[in-house]
Amino acid sequence: MAAAAVAADQSGRPIITADKALSWAYTEEFVTEDDAVVEARMRAEELGVQPVTPGTGAALRFLAAACQARAVAEVGTGTGVSGLWLVAGMAPDGVLTTIDVEPEHQRAARESFAGAGLRPARTRLIGGRALDVLPRLADGVYDMVVVDGDPTEAADDVAQAVRLLRPGGVLAVNAALWHDRVADPARRDEVTVAVRELGKQVRDDDRLVSALLPSGDGLLVAVRR
Repeated sequence: MAAAAVAADQSGRPIITADKALSWAYTEEFVTEDDAVVEARMRAEELGVQPVTPGTGAALRFLAAACQARAVAEVGTGTGVSGLWLVAGMAPDGVLTTIDVEPEHQRAARESFAGAGLRPARTRLIGGRALDVLPRLADGVYDMVVVDGDPTEAADDVAQAVRLLRPGGVLAVNAALWHDRVADPARRDEVTVAVRELGKQVRDDDRLVSALLPSGDGLLVAVRR
């Protein structure tokens, strides 16, 4: 029998063992990506875009399905990897509104969505900075908001996201562990500190019920009360 991935010390706190890394790797391979997502991931590699990992994509699909999402807003279109995962979990008539400042990324995302056979009405791609676009979206009508843009602007993006969410709506912030630096208090660079503070901001917000998942580069999730 394999050793347990998590043991406990005398106080009952978990101790991470070497098997934990193996378990995390297993979760990333647990769900197989379809051809359309694989092709979108290849476009991301060509453009130098870092897409969500398969484990994070599967978590986003699960969250979209769990809240029966019909209206989802996404900051950071990339080449459509996360968008394809989200649409796969959304209701059949759901619409994904996705924002990206890079026109080349959104052109690639359109190719990815078309390659997956999505009807054009299922996706609404908006070019521009998230902080210019999000204030124009309606209050309290979104079932889910995903933040995966500039980490130094993520706190402001999240503030807008909470406004957009209906009660019971889901917030998801990608890269919440920021290359495994957030957990190390000695890491004090600007981006790491910003991501660490954002986690605390969401955790301490009385309007939200939150959790930090170790999928991919960390997925901070919360439900609007």
